[in-house]
Amino acid sequence: MKLQFAHTLAFIAAVSQTHLASPARADATISKSQADAFDARVFAKPPGRKAYACFTRHHDADHLARHPKQKVAAMQLLMTAEIADRDSALTYSFRLGINDRDRPGDFDSSGACDHALAEETHHEIRYSCPVDCEGGGIEVALSKDDKSAIVRLARITMWQRDNKPDTAKPDIAKPDSEASDALVAGSDDKIFRLDRTDPNDCAGLVTDRKELAALRHK
Repeated sequence: MKLQFAHTLAFIAAVSQTHLASPARADATISKSQADAFDARVFAKPPGRKAYACFTRHHDADHLARHPKQKVAAMQLLMTAEIADRDSALTYSFRLGINDRDRPGDFDSSGACDHALAEETHHEIRYSCPVDCEGGGIEVALSKDDKSAIVRLARITMWQRDNKPDTAKPDIAKPDSEASDALVAGSDDKIFRLDRTDPNDCAGLVTDRKELAALRHK
């Protein structure tokens, strides 16, 4: 199945029943120590009350020429772990940014995450990160050397980022809530290896001024 952006709401509805290609399942048998160890790997340290991890991949023209079926030209992943003021447990979320080789503009998606076990291995811990309203989602694993995130997807709803800044926040672009598309994975776009980089490299995915300031101070 060739990766494509769905251009109509009817197509999005038609594919909304599909699931991740290699689904992970939330599992209560994952111990706190196992979850903590995975968190420390992803965020390069114990997260504390708030932590970020940024992973990116940009494919040049030569790479895309050698992979004509690949549609994703660039991808950014920002993982966040935080303890809210009134909570005592960490919560997890993701923001994903994608550039398509054939379409101009920036596309974003986001959602909450939880620890899960990969169904095909039954032992590898990942983050399972769905998008609300049957919007698909991603799984996030880590390479053995902890230097790269392994992102798996079958389908995810994306929103085109509004490049016009908010008048109240002139330095931050907003996602356009009306411009949603479904990114559907094909043979060359099911699994992505993104390299760890400075959290500031994912600042373009953040739409809140206070959170942007927190990210830049990490």
